[in-house]
Amino acid sequence: MSSNDLAAVRAELAPSGRLRVGLNYSNFLLVKKGATDADATGVAPDLGREVARRLGVPVQFVGHPGAGELAEAVSSGAWDIAFLGAEPARANRIAFTAAYLEIPATYLVPAGSSIQSLADVDRTGIRIAVSERSAYDLFLSRSLKHAQLVRAPGLDASYDVFVAQKLEVLAGLKPRLVTDVEKLPGARILEGSFTAIQQAIGTPVARAAGAKFLRQFVEEAKASGLVAKAIERHGARGVSVAPMASA
Repeated sequence: MSSNDLAAVRAELAPSGRLRVGLNYSNFLLVKKGATDADATGVAPDLGREVARRLGVPVQFVGHPGAGELAEAVSSGAWDIAFLGAEPARANRIAFTAAYLEIPATYLVPAGSSIQSLADVDRTGIRIAVSERSAYDLFLSRSLKHAQLVRAPGLDASYDVFVAQKLEVLAGLKPRLVTDVEKLPGARILEGSFTAIQQAIGTPVARAAGAKFLRQFVEEAKASGLVAKAIERHGARGVSVAPMASA
């Protein structure tokens, strides 16, 4: 990239002179909150720091409690780029890269449940606890025909609602459900996944040059092993590097 092209990208992605990187603190697989936003660690902060390094600007992390809040913050201009699940419902305001990694999402059912497979879940009378405005909530909202979603504010709250209200199903990221199932004698995680959350980098849709730069960055980060090394460094179990985007 020429110096002029890089300057144009820098002007779009870091108009304040620093790159403000939006993080989703509820995604414990990819972000670990520190004493301050600046102390955040994990796969997403590592990649955010690398984007800033390539742009030649300082990085400023802007943490949000959940994916919904992070996505909504694009309207107020709170961040320049953000690490979150690429979802069609968000694409009218956020230009996404291809996924840099994938996280499988599936279901947990309580002891004694008659539900044996993913196909058994979407039935009348089945209530599914879900973290509201998460990427898998958005997926299920447009995919389910019969089951009822019971939304709660965050992963912990969705687990609590599932237990307290004796719901039939808990939806979640498989790496998280693996820990939840250990707390519930007789509970089971269903085989397979109903979707794989496509974790991507987004920027406001008006930033075309910046979006192109980010798309190229993600493909290079996957091909070079940068993403894989970050996953290994932070012990992000249950996630995988996303396939290269089609040409």
